[in-house]
Amino acid sequence: MSVRSAAKLFTSVLTAASLSLALLMPAGPAFADAGFRQWVAGFRATAVAGGVSGAVYDQAFRGINEPDPVVLEKARTQPEFSAPAWDYFDNRVHDQSVAVGQQMAKKWKPWLDRIEARFGVDRYILLAIWSMESNYGEILKRDDIMRNVIRSLATLAYGDPKRSKFARTQLVAALKILQTGDIDESHLMGSWAGAMGQTQFIPTSYQHYAVDMDGNGKRDIWNSIPDALATSANLLKKNGWQGGKTWGYEVTIPAGKLPAGSKTLAQWQALGVARANGKPFRNATDKATLKVPDGRGGPAFLMIKNFSVIKAYNNADKYALAVGLLADEIAGSSGLVQDWKRPFTKLSFEERQELQKRLSQHGLYDGKFDGKIGDGTKTAIMTYQAKVGLTQDGYPSMEVLKWLRKK
Repeated sequence: MSVRSAAKLFTSVLTAASLSLALLMPAGPAFADAGFRQWVAGFRATAVAGGVSGAVYDQAFRGINEPDPVVLEKARTQPEFSAPAWDYFDNRVHDQSVAVGQQMAKKWKPWLDRIEARFGVDRYILLAIWSMESNYGEILKRDDIMRNVIRSLATLAYGDPKRSKFARTQLVAALKILQTGDIDESHLMGSWAGAMGQTQFIPTSYQHYAVDMDGNGKRDIWNSIPDALATSANLLKKNGWQGGKTWGYEVTIPAGKLPAGSKTLAQWQALGVARANGKPFRNATDKATLKVPDGRGGPAFLMIKNFSVIKAYNNADKYALAVGLLADEIAGSSGLVQDWKRPFTKLSFEERQELQKRLSQHGLYDGKFDGKIGDGTKTAIMTYQAKVGLTQDGYPSMEVLKWLRKK
C-alpha cells in the first residue's frame, strides 16, 4: 500500500450523521468516554491476535482515555474541492521552498550521496518530497498539527465508520512499530490521520519501506533525516524508479488536436511537440504522456515513467508534478517557461508573508505568517476587499498588497 494513495480514504467529506451519535451528542461526554474506553479494552484481543504483545498494547494506551476531538473534527470537515492549478503550485513551489531545498542539499550532501548510490533515486526528488510532506521537518515542530498516532488511529477506528477499517489496520501496524523499538510511544507523533515522520508515512507503508540508513539500529523517520530520505528512496525504487532519468519535460505544443495516449518522445516530436527550453529530449525512445493541467493556455508537459512512480507516494497528478517542478528548481533550473494562468500579479514568498501580517494588523487574519494561502488567508483577503471596495476574489495579489501598504 502506498504512502498517500491509501490515505485518499481520508479525503471524503463526512456529514454529521456519518459520525457516531454518542460522540456528537454534547450532553453525553461521560458516555462517549466510557464507550471509547470499552472499545480500547475490546480491541486489545484483536491487536494481540495480530502479533502485538499485551504489554506493548497496555503501554501504548496508558493515559489515553478519550477520543481526540481534533481528529474527529478534522475527519468531519476535510474538504473536497479542486483548486486552480496556480493555487496548488504557488503554495508548494516557490522561492522559499527552493532556497531551503538548496540549503538542505548542501547540508545533507554526504548522506544524499550515499542514498543516491544505494537506491538510484534522484536526490532532488527526495528533497522535494521532504518539502511537500513536512516543509523540511518544520511541521513536526507544530503542536497544533502533530497528534499522538495511537490516539488518532484509535479515535478514527472507534468514532468514524467510514475510516474504521483502515484505521484499525493502521493502528495494529503502529503498535508493531512500537514493538520493534524504532520509536517509543511518547514520540510516535503524526498527522491527524496517522501519517508519520519527516516524509509522512502511514504505519503500513512504514513497515514496507522503512530503512535504517544511519546504522544506529532504529528506523527513525521522525528524527533521522538519513532514515527518512532513504525510506522515501526505498519506496520509489521498489515502485519502479528509473535511475538517471527525469520525471518529465515542460513542452510547447502545436495548434490543433493531438492524439491521446502514450508515445515515444520521438513520436511526440514528429507531431510538433518540443521542449519549452529549446533543448533536445534526453532519450527519444522513452515513452511519454502529454498533460496540460491548466488547459492549453498554461504550461504543457510530457510525463515519462518516473512521473507515475512519484504517484506511488500520492496518487495525484498535481502532487507528482509539484514534486518534479520543485526538484528541478532545487537542482538549479529557472522554473517554468510558460507560467500558470494566474488572474493576478504573483507575489513572492516574503510578500505573501507580508500580506498575512498586514491583514493581521487590520484584525482580519489570526493564522501563522507562513506564506501559504489557505482558506483563512483567502477569507481575510475577501473581507478586506469588501471593506475597500475591491472585487472580492480572495486572490493573494500584488494589487491587494499595494492597497494594504497604503492603508
